[in-house]
Amino acid sequence: MSDRFRDLLRQVGSGTHTSEALTRSQAAEAMRLMLLEEATPAQIGAFLIAHRIRRPTGEELAGMLDAYEEIGPQLQSVTSAPFVLGCPYDGRSRTAPMAPLTALILVTAGVQVILHGGQRMPTKEGIPLIEVWQGLGLDWSKLSLAQVQKVFAELGLGFVYLPQHFLAAEKLVSYRREIGKRPPLATMELIWKPYLGQATVVCGYVHPPTETMFREAFHWRGVKDFITVKGLEGSCDLPRDRTCIIGLHQPGQQTQIVKDPTKILTKNPILDDVFFERLLLHPRDYGFDGREVTLSSTPILIEQIQTVLKGQSSEFMKATLWNGGFYLWRSGVCQDLESGLSSVESLITEGKVQAKLQEIQNYFFNGDLK
Repeated sequence: MSDRFRDLLRQVGSGTHTSEALTRSQAAEAMRLMLLEEATPAQIGAFLIAHRIRRPTGEELAGMLDAYEEIGPQLQSVTSAPFVLGCPYDGRSRTAPMAPLTALILVTAGVQVILHGGQRMPTKEGIPLIEVWQGLGLDWSKLSLAQVQKVFAELGLGFVYLPQHFLAAEKLVSYRREIGKRPPLATMELIWKPYLGQATVVCGYVHPPTETMFREAFHWRGVKDFITVKGLEGSCDLPRDRTCIIGLHQPGQQTQIVKDPTKILTKNPILDDVFFERLLLHPRDYGFDGREVTLSSTPILIEQIQTVLKGQSSEFMKATLWNGGFYLWRSGVCQDLESGLSSVESLITEGKVQAKLQEIQNYFFNGDLK
């Protein structure tokens, strides 16, 4: 048993009126003790459920990320700043995930992309991104971190897979099943950047208070470039059946966006950051409104992706264009959303995205990683 961890547990789990948030250094210490298994299973389970009940602060999330950065894997810096797409590790159960297609589009356009995640995971046990990539012929689970680094450096795409690249974090997954609730780890993972260097961190969320925690954590850690998306099932996929609520903090790409009229000064210097812009995108204004693509099974999802890569028109194609166009714009490849939408359509119909996937598949299969 860790006496030190017991003190930290007592601080967050002592009740409604007496519990206290951890400082950044304390949160980092707690995360470190869990990852290194110096805390006992009983202590870890108690901490995760207690922290879930009282909710983490942005400062605590920053401390947890400090420990991940210290102990976990990181891809080495390359010449340009990549996009890191943060999606819920417990996958999707209702709507088709767009992140793999979005990543392929960005990589085809010359923007490097990093994704991360694990296998099927509680509490949702939905389809994880690793299964989608495997269906597309890219089995990241079989690559060492050095091999992932090589793919990333040479072809612009990388995937950090917990069971293979971060076993200490993977060992904490069982606690999610046992406590039956998403712990604060599930929030922290959405803004994790397993990369040494500057990057644009894209993070999805469901509940507005979560976005506030993200922004506070980014402030504590000095992250200057990020995008928040009230996305499908908490992912960074833009919806089509409702207004897209997006937060932009990209000081190098200030836009002429009309500020959200509902925004008021909060007396919180973190949340009143002048570089933060609120974007409300209405899909119908661009002809992309419609029902979300329903998720049925992994094989059917892979078939849908393949039809998009072949340039066939469908609701899935519309969702792909909507997401790909937005991210081409925000990556700086295109000057505005309209040109982003046009560009991604050209990349797909001209077969360039399909060709990029084939190039990466060949890299996997032809022994270049041995």
